[in-house]
Amino acid sequence: MIDLTAAERDLIRCEVDGPIAVITNNRPGKHNAMSDEMDRRLWEVLAELHDLPDLRAIVWRGEGKSFSSGRDTSQLGLRVEDISDLEFIERGHRPTQMFLTMPCPIICALKGWVIGGAFERALLCDIRIASIGTRMMLPEVVHGVIPDSGGVARLFQMAGHGLASDLALTGRVMGAEEALGHGVISRLVADDAELDELALDMAKKIATAPAFTVKMARRTLSSLGSFEVQRSIAEEAIAQSMVFASGDYAEMKAARTEDRLPAYRKR
Repeated sequence: MIDLTAAERDLIRCEVDGPIAVITNNRPGKHNAMSDEMDRRLWEVLAELHDLPDLRAIVWRGEGKSFSSGRDTSQLGLRVEDISDLEFIERGHRPTQMFLTMPCPIICALKGWVIGGAFERALLCDIRIASIGTRMMLPEVVHGVIPDSGGVARLFQMAGHGLASDLALTGRVMGAEEALGHGVISRLVADDAELDELALDMAKKIATAPAFTVKMARRTLSSLGSFEVQRSIAEEAIAQSMVFASGDYAEMKAARTEDRLPAYRKR
C-alpha cells in the first residue's frame, strides 16, 4: 500500500471513543468528492476498524455541506498502470467488500449531495439516515458507464426493480423525502446538527445492546441479502470492463470531444 502523507490521511478522519467509531469524509471544499487518496485512506481506516474486537458501532458522516459528491472527476482517465480494466475494477472491489464484512453496524449520516460510488457505498452499509435537502443519484449511465460497486443490488433489495431501474438508467436525482418513502433511508431529520446527534444516539443504543445478540441479528440480515450483492459485484466487474472496451463508449467520448451527436452501434 502507498504511504499517505499527513494531509492525505486527514482527508478521512477516524475517531474511536470506546465502542464507537466516527468516520468523517473531510474534503468539504469539494463536497467530499472522493479522490484516489481519499479512497486509499478510507480502505486503511476500514481495515483498522475491522480488527478492533471491542468496536460495537460505526458512524460515517461528511464534513461540510455534503456526505460526498462521488468520484473526483478531475482524476478520471489518469490511470497509467499496465493492467486490464477487469483487474483494475476487481482490485477496487476487494476493499469494498469490507462494508459487507465489518464486524459491527455502520450508520451513514447522509446530507447534501450523495452521488455515484459514494451513494453505492452508503447503500452497502447497515443503516442510512438523512437530513432534509439530501439529494442522491447514480449518474454513471450519463457518462457512458454503469454503477459497479454493488449498490444497485442493494437498492433493488430495498425498493424493487422499478426504482433501481429508474435511478440507474436515467441518472436522475432522488430527494430525501422520496428516499424515506422507498426505505432507502430509515429516518429523516430537519438539519445537519440533528443528523449528527441522531447518528451518534443510534450508535450508542446499538453499543449498549448485548454484543452477541447484535452480531446474530446482523448475521441473519446478511444471509438475506449480502450473497446476492456479492454476486452482483462480480457481474458488474465483467460488465464494466466490457463497457470500457465497447465501441459505443469510445463513440460517446469522441462525440463529446468533437461536439457532435453520437452514432451508437449497440456494441
